[in-house]
Amino acid sequence: MSRPFVIWPHKALRTPAAPVPEVTEEVRSVWDEMVAAMEAMPGYGLAAPQLGIGLRLAVVDASRERGRVVRLANPRVLHASVELREHEEASPNLPGVSAVVTRPRDVTVEFLNAEGQPEERDFVGLWATSVQHQIDHLDGRMYFDRVSRTKRDMLLKRARKIGH
Repeated sequence: MSRPFVIWPHKALRTPAAPVPEVTEEVRSVWDEMVAAMEAMPGYGLAAPQLGIGLRLAVVDASRERGRVVRLANPRVLHASVELREHEEASPNLPGVSAVVTRPRDVTVEFLNAEGQPEERDFVGLWATSVQHQIDHLDGRMYFDRVSRTKRDMLLKRARKIGH
C-alpha cells in the first residue's frame, strides 16, 4: 500500500525536489509505490512530492491500455514545441477541482530511466502534458500556477468550499 497523497497547501508541493544521484533499489521501490498510487487514482502521471517524497522522481502512463509506464529520474525539458495544446488538469493533492491548462503539444525530455541510464525521449499530446505536469510538481509548482490569478483564486476558493 502506498503512502497517502499530501493535501494542498502541504509544503512538499511548494518545495523543489532534490536531484537523484543514481537509480538504486530504494529509488525503484519509490517508483513502484508511485505507479501503484497513480493506477489507484487512476491518473496519467505522478511525481514523488505528491506523496511527500522530496526527490526528482516521476512516473507517466498516458496509454489507453495502461501498463506502459515510463519511470523518470531528474527529468528536464530539452525542447518544447511552439504548437500548444489545452487539457483539463487536476491533482489528487487538491481534489474536486480542475482547470484548463495550455502547454506545449510535444516536448523532448532528458532523464535517467529505470535502468539508471541517461535517456532522451519525445513525448506528444497527453504524454507531453502529463510529463510537463509532473516536472512542475518536481519544481514546486502546481497546475493552477499556469492559469490567470483570477482563475487560480476562484479554483482555490472552490476547493476550500469543498473542504480542502
